[in-house]
Amino acid sequence: MPFTKIPMPAMPACRGSFYGAMILHRPGATGYDPTMDDTGFVLTQIGTVESPLTDPESAPKQGFEGSPVAWLVFDPAVSEGLQDLREGEQIIVLTWLHRAARDILKVHPRDDPSVPEHGVFSTRSSDRPNPIGLHLVEIVSIEDLRIQVRNLEAVDGTPILDVKPRLHGIPDA
Repeated sequence: MPFTKIPMPAMPACRGSFYGAMILHRPGATGYDPTMDDTGFVLTQIGTVESPLTDPESAPKQGFEGSPVAWLVFDPAVSEGLQDLREGEQIIVLTWLHRAARDILKVHPRDDPSVPEHGVFSTRSSDRPNPIGLHLVEIVSIEDLRIQVRNLEAVDGTPILDVKPRLHGIPDA
């Protein structure tokens, strides 16, 4: 299955807005065209999360709230990009939260019904029109294309979109 076409949710009409489709590309797939067109854009999956967490409902809301050690497993096509990552460093992992609801615009923060609903963009909810996960994790070990990390609350099978270094001297960046 080289491509996964992910339709955008039906959204209210907004002047100047674009709602099309996003195509999640897997490295090595044939027929890949990285250009944008009038139907959407392409993101390339560079890896997958391997985690004992399998149910988003029972997973910690944030990685530092008791998540188990997990693995980031990368496609060989991006192996050179992993160069210079080191054990003990913190990195930011961007994921596609593939099991999130994409038609949600208001939520109770932390799924607490006693708290009034908030607009989803003022929360860390995974349910949102573009469910991109942002995870600050610490590298525990590196084994070729596998990086073991702590503080990752993503469930098993979550697609990895990108990895970035944490900027030193800037809190939470």
